[in-house]
Amino acid sequence: MLAEIKADQSLAAIPVMVMTCSTSEHDVLRAQELQADSYITKPVEFIRFLDVVREVESFHFFVVTLTPVPVSGATALAGD
Repeated sequence: MLAEIKADQSLAAIPVMVMTCSTSEHDVLRAQELQADSYITKPVEFIRFLDVVREVESFHFFVVTLTPVPVSGATALAGD
């Protein structure tokens, strides 16, 4: 399912956290290959879960959105 989400342009930018019982290195690496934003193994304490959610939120909503995006063909503002 993660591959389908990341392949769909309308969904690809949505942060995805994988929550699973698997501690298999293969599963962790596969989630990374598919661009999961986080991999959490159960059981997980609620506070730890909230920490991970906050880390993902911080990266996606503060760091990523503040990155300057060059605008092709942009012209200088009047008075510059």
